[in-house]
Amino acid sequence: MSPDLRHILVAAAALAAAAVASGVLKRAWSERTSRRPWLIAAGWLLIAVILTAPSLVLGGAQGPFIAMTMISVAALGTVACNVQLRAARARAERSLAPEPSDRPSKAWRGWLRAALAGPIGMVASMGAAIAFVTLTPGDTQTRLIFGGLMVPLLWGGAMAWTLADDKILRAAAVLVGVSIVTFTAAALKGLT
Repeated sequence: MSPDLRHILVAAAALAAAAVASGVLKRAWSERTSRRPWLIAAGWLLIAVILTAPSLVLGGAQGPFIAMTMISVAALGTVACNVQLRAARARAERSLAPEPSDRPSKAWRGWLRAALAGPIGMVASMGAAIAFVTLTPGDTQTRLIFGGLMVPLLWGGAMAWTLADDKILRAAAVLVGVSIVTFTAAALKGLT
């Protein structure tokens, strides 16, 4: 028998046995009688046999690999056979970008949002990047490059968060706290 045909036959047998095992385990999941423990034991025993039998035919490397793959495919097939499609509920139209809060705006909130999205967000992102560079192990040049790439990404995240969040004081407290903690951690590491 050719090796390719042997692999195909072993895979087909493992798939069939795994389909039976996943069906038995699915049945045990919905069973509420005294047969349930026996079904669970039978399902897991069959899976153990599926995992060991192909290694006798194909070897210790290929056999378990094919067996695990076929068990996963059979379990996915069992789950896919039981999918139920439901009609979607009618939803109100939503845009991808949520609207800002509808409460009346105050001048100080606008100025605080601009300060948080701009310089305070930049300082927090720079603090996080500097703390990353000083606290992580590795090659200095690599850490500096990663730190430099982190700043615009973190700053953009801080901008998006502060402009979208309704609780502006929470955003202010988090960004100021991140700035203080990260710069303090970087300074303490630099002093030691």
